[in-house]
Amino acid sequence: MTTLYGLEDLAIGTGENVAKLRLFDGPLDLGWKHCAMTSDFVAEFVALRYRASRNLYKEVRHNVGYLTNELVENAVKFRASGEIVVEASVADNTFRTKVSNFVDKETAERFQHLLSEITTGDPGELLISRIEANATGAAAGSGLGLLTLMSDYGAHFAWVFGTGEQEGIPLETYASIAVPDLSA
Repeated sequence: MTTLYGLEDLAIGTGENVAKLRLFDGPLDLGWKHCAMTSDFVAEFVALRYRASRNLYKEVRHNVGYLTNELVENAVKFRASGEIVVEASVADNTFRTKVSNFVDKETAERFQHLLSEITTGDPGELLISRIEANATGAAAGSGLGLLTLMSDYGAHFAWVFGTGEQEGIPLETYASIAVPDLSA
């Protein structure tokens, strides 16, 4: 049995023509530098189609990079051992990504609690209340990055938690963000 948070339609995949990156847990260990390198690669991969306009290129590279970096950082920070898989595609003026990893049971429960809060309210209002809570030291596991992406960047999300296995609980994080029309 799986548990879904967010937009059900988003959790159907990343579409056709998908670029897939596997970050292996091994001798080099998955760390923060892998987050930046991976998100930079994905952002460049998507933004290159906008290179005719310096402003569009920079905007797309920034937005896609920020979204991807947030998801990969969360996957690295909260993962149980194992690889992280990043999938990315662009179609119909939408960048779509899926980040898959494993989390332990305790992390899954904490994250599900956070998701039940941030997926039911207004992202802008929740962002302000979380910032205020962080300022007073009253917040734990705030979700500021996700809320910022939802509120300020118009990102849409879905999270699918699978059933627990020996390696942990499979987690798939889906996200989409609008990108400019190339024909405009």
